[in-house]
Amino acid sequence: MVQTNSVVGDLDGNVERIRSVLDQVDGCDLAVFPEMTVAGYPLEDLVLKPGFVTDCRSAVEVVAGSSGSCALVIGFPDGAPKGSASGGVQNAAAVCHEGGLVGVYHKRALPNYDVFDEARHFVSGVEPLQLYEIGGIRVGFVVCEDLWVADGPVGGLVEGGAELLVAINGSPFHRGMLAEREAVVVATAASSGVPVVYVNLVGGQDELVFDGGSMVADPAGQIIARAPRFDEAVVIVDIDVTHVPVAETGLPVIGVSDKVDRPDHVVATPLDPLDPLAELYGALVTATRDYVTKSGFTDICLGLSGGIDSALVATIAADALGPDHVHGVLMPSRYSSGHSVSDATELATTLGIDHRTIHIEDAHASLVGLLEGSLGTVPTGPTDENLQARIRGVLLMAHANSLGWLVLTTGNKSESAVGYSTLYGDTAGAFAVIKDIYKLTVYELARWRNAQIDGPVIPEGIISKPPSAELRPDQRDDQSLPPYEVLDPMLEAYIEGDLTRAELVADGFDGEMVDRITQLVDAAEFKRRQTPPGTRVSRKGFGRDRRLPVVNRYSG
Repeated sequence: MVQTNSVVGDLDGNVERIRSVLDQVDGCDLAVFPEMTVAGYPLEDLVLKPGFVTDCRSAVEVVAGSSGSCALVIGFPDGAPKGSASGGVQNAAAVCHEGGLVGVYHKRALPNYDVFDEARHFVSGVEPLQLYEIGGIRVGFVVCEDLWVADGPVGGLVEGGAELLVAINGSPFHRGMLAEREAVVVATAASSGVPVVYVNLVGGQDELVFDGGSMVADPAGQIIARAPRFDEAVVIVDIDVTHVPVAETGLPVIGVSDKVDRPDHVVATPLDPLDPLAELYGALVTATRDYVTKSGFTDICLGLSGGIDSALVATIAADALGPDHVHGVLMPSRYSSGHSVSDATELATTLGIDHRTIHIEDAHASLVGLLEGSLGTVPTGPTDENLQARIRGVLLMAHANSLGWLVLTTGNKSESAVGYSTLYGDTAGAFAVIKDIYKLTVYELARWRNAQIDGPVIPEGIISKPPSAELRPDQRDDQSLPPYEVLDPMLEAYIEGDLTRAELVADGFDGEMVDRITQLVDAAEFKRRQTPPGTRVSRKGFGRDRRLPVVNRYSG
């Protein structure tokens, strides 16, 4: 199992990533790579470019030319032959051996839900099923969703004589997803009576993060090998396969390699699953690292307010990129408390990141004066509060432009949901690290990170003090919002659960509060459309998952 971190569109680089591990799999019968190994995933409208699909096929041929006695299975987008009844682009798995392309399997089940739009980009495979004899064993191949559908190709492969099932996957992470995958893999192996190899992509791509976690299940429903989470890996495992004579009604079999005496390999002991907060933190670190580096940047900057959100984002960035590549900018105003400045400074010192301080009072006073001349009065309330946030956004973007950094934003899902943010202010940046993390989980992650062997890294004063935007005297979040212990469960039910206002009240939430909060969520849709992408870790993140009209008068 070769768990790779492909880069979308980097065909030459992805080919080299494949070729770089071929020495490690020498002596194996079969090396399985993830879905869309050559192209990266998801490709979105890149597959609508005929030249791109042609180039992907050429890249597969380069990989095939590098193959030896170990058969390789790699994913790629395959342009259907001209005049084919299924004309279009197909999500494919290529089987390569001894310098050639032996065969291609086309994905049949195309997911078109949650974050997937495969029906827009691909056509389903319609060719008759066939098996590949590799190492003397009949192997059936499927691609990701094919394994999940009840009437998919798995049954036909097993009935046709498959002795081993191999699934290549690009399955993105969300909380609880590994258990769902494992249940499907185990059930398939147990019901079919043949081992199942499940190989998954790893790495971040825009909002999505792929967590790896590749596995092998035996016919008894036991996981006998696992790859790590959130890391590239080559896991070599010997699988006991029961040989079954081919029935006359069996599927066609393409001969690839005969059974040979190969040295036994060390079978990796299955890894213990990560606890929920460890896997969530790993997802955020992986997504941040890959968004920054795959975008061609080395360094990031962010505003350090002395609050819990910016502290967690700074810590994630330092773990993802190394502290030398993280730059904190403190931008206190007349409303910033002394402990906020000292807390931010202590955080930066503990993490070992660069930090600098820019007082925004002069800029704020100057803009207030300009606006007073136009408005006829000194701006107050949200106008003045947003002015401060936008000054900070301007300063961060100026550092990014001048020094070649990428700006990380620090808003969480609770704030984004109710519009508790400033458009073109604290939402200004390139990547929103904790965009899909509710406020209570922000605290849980901070405490989890502090409990690790190199902790604590986030000062306790940051964790324990009441959250505040500090844009007016003595401001606290709970003056504008319900306590997060109440707010977050309501938001989760409304956003992830798609409950109506009436259903929320029926579930026990206060009716007046439900009306106020759901109105805030609906009204903030226009803000969320203009915020940067961020790591999707829930079943329904803003943007790619949850797509509601900006102009919308439904209030049920």
